[in-house]
Amino acid sequence: MAKIDLDSLSIEELAGLREHATDKLFEKVAARRAELEAELEKLAQYGKLPVKKTESAPVPKAKKSEEAKEPKESVAKAA
Repeated sequence: MAKIDLDSLSIEELAGLREHATDKLFEKVAARRAELEAELEKLAQYGKLPVKKTESAPVPKAKKSEEAKEPKESVAKAA
């Protein structure tokens, strides 16, 4: 893998890199999850108990900038 000099990148370039890395991570996790679920289905034929197939939770795509825009819940101080 090529090394990237992070100090030389602008804020916009760093943000783009982070977004690209996050998207790629979600893709790889989803692909691996599909592989594992297929393997579990194949192995289920050898088990005594039927495998309970769980529904995959959708991968959240919220970006940090979107999370920052959401109002935080305020905590009331005890008097």
